[in-house]
Amino acid sequence: MGCKESQELWGCSLCKTLYAPTVPDTTSLYEGYYEGAPLEPPFLDARLDERIATFAPRRDANELLDVGCGAGGILRAATRAGWRAMGTEISAPVVTDLRAQGHAVECGSLENLDLPPGRFDVVTTVEVLEHVPDPGALLREIERVLRPGGLLWATTPHWRGISGRLLGTRWSVVSPPEHLQLFTISGIYAALKVAGLRAEKVTTQGVNPVELWRCARRGPAQHAVSGPERVEAARALNARLLERRSTRSLKAAANTALATTRLGDQLILSATVPD
Repeated sequence: MGCKESQELWGCSLCKTLYAPTVPDTTSLYEGYYEGAPLEPPFLDARLDERIATFAPRRDANELLDVGCGAGGILRAATRAGWRAMGTEISAPVVTDLRAQGHAVECGSLENLDLPPGRFDVVTTVEVLEHVPDPGALLREIERVLRPGGLLWATTPHWRGISGRLLGTRWSVVSPPEHLQLFTISGIYAALKVAGLRAEKVTTQGVNPVELWRCARRGPAQHAVSGPERVEAARALNARLLERRSTRSLKAAANTALATTRLGDQLILSATVPD
């Protein structure tokens, strides 16, 4: 799909339009992606447990798939909740490590694994859609492996959130060839529809004030922060906000406002396969 076609369908092809990268060798790009990465903070386990608990009404075959499972947080949370959890990951070292921990993980992109149709009650994919050259193909394959009535739950950066609006191409998520696609709300609705999925809910949350502040300090000629800096700063901020009841309430109020105004930096979506 060319840049013009992609822009018309998804709502934003900024990275492709500005940089026109060739399709990256994703295998080599992500081989060492998690080397030296910090351990996931304890608060993230609690949040994942809460999220997995919301999937309970979908439990039928008791099968959950996490596409692009990374460090394995969702696999661990799903296993704790009694799901038969499986992951996919293109980084061979990560797959080896997760298998050593006892997780069922397939190495490769979902489109190339030829999994049985209608196998899964739930498919999750967290911060993955922006990485793939053809997110439409990935969504179509997710639709194929979900059972009728099954759930897709996904997150991806929101191009029309506060940071995208204020920072433009200086926002750290504009980082080809790692990130190839940034979605708008209308774009993600269109992508789901074309893939045969029915959107149940699309909302936005989160903003990284540290990146906005650093951007103001560093001036207009530089990116605000690097990708790793962004992730580390966001995790540190979340950990601090969750320490006290007052700051937890502040965080909840902020996310409510960001969802209402649709200005959050992260898109959170749920969609289903029509019965």
